[in-house]
Amino acid sequence: MLETLLWIVRRDVTLAWRRRTDLFTTLIFFVIVIALFPLGIGPELDTLRLIAPGVMWVGALLASMLALEQLFSADHRDGSLEQLLLTPQPLGVIVLGKVIAHWLITGLPLVVLAPVLGLQYDMSAESLKVMVIALLLGTPTLSLLGAIGAALTLGLRTGGILVALLVLPLYIPVLIFGAGAVEATASGLGGQAHLSMLGAILLVALLATPIATSAALRISSE
Repeated sequence: MLETLLWIVRRDVTLAWRRRTDLFTTLIFFVIVIALFPLGIGPELDTLRLIAPGVMWVGALLASMLALEQLFSADHRDGSLEQLLLTPQPLGVIVLGKVIAHWLITGLPLVVLAPVLGLQYDMSAESLKVMVIALLLGTPTLSLLGAIGAALTLGLRTGGILVALLVLPLYIPVLIFGAGAVEATASGLGGQAHLSMLGAILLVALLATPIATSAALRISSE
């Protein structure tokens, strides 16, 4: 199963790099969203530090959601998904491999960019460190939860809108604890409790979402 997982990850990362316009679109969207707030609000550092955690997390959430429609759609269009569904390998492993690849090409670049963009908001070094840790725990969860919505709306014309409606309620706990970790650190309370909750949510998502996504793919492919 590990070989299958690694093969799926390598395959999807290679294919995504050939269509790297989608990757750059997600990154540019994230940069634009984060950069617009200081321009609109003004140079008040206290205000910028106050809104920074929420802005960074909302930007990451929206950018992650922007790329969800591409998670299964390319394989669905060229028939590869049907072949993957017929393989003797567990579908949950295949789904997990595709989600990991999706996070590597969309979520991980956001984590790398976030500290640089956080400097616009005069965030402290400790807050930036906690934000990176929170994003490392939270963005994989966003990809795992988003895969369920992407699978349920596979092949629909208005899939992008429906994905947003389906996954946004699931994203709220991740948003709350992710932004809360940075806010607690900035106020001196420490963000360990929030990070622990993000880790727990990630573990639950790792166990549950591949099964749910596999069922959704089978329903959408019938």
